[in-house]
Amino acid sequence: MSKTLPGKSPQVSATTMTEIVLPSDANALGTIFGGKIMAWIDIAGAIAAGRHARRVVVTASIDALHFVAPVKVGHNVHIKAMVNFAGKTSMEVGVRVDSENPITGDLSHTATAYLTFVGLDDHGRPSPVPPVLPETPEEKRRFEDAKKRRESRMRLAEELRASKV
Repeated sequence: MSKTLPGKSPQVSATTMTEIVLPSDANALGTIFGGKIMAWIDIAGAIAAGRHARRVVVTASIDALHFVAPVKVGHNVHIKAMVNFAGKTSMEVGVRVDSENPITGDLSHTATAYLTFVGLDDHGRPSPVPPVLPETPEEKRRFEDAKKRRESRMRLAEELRASKV
């Protein structure tokens, strides 16, 4: 008999990281490697998912990562992550990345990503996670949008399983 976990507000999972772009993080153009931003996104997402689930989590997928502006060496990078939706054992985490010019304070939207994390039990098997209880209009919008993306991910997973005959 399974026990239903109490739901949690998305705010429980809210995570903000700030990093500085060093020369070793950059390409020949003096802008950050996309893979470095991807790593920071994965870390912030894992922290948010872990806060929500209060258990070990693993990345299952990154299904939408859009780079919209470059980030220069010396700029600060702010990574914000929050759980948008939770299924039985998985959670969608939305991540927004902004860069900050440390001299002017100007902020630029740099990237947006959606990741899926799975909660694991002590034996490394998928384990139930709490449902998300959105409270604000923005949280409710993100929750509904995440449900649509989840349906799309589930369809894609089914198509991939069917194509492996």
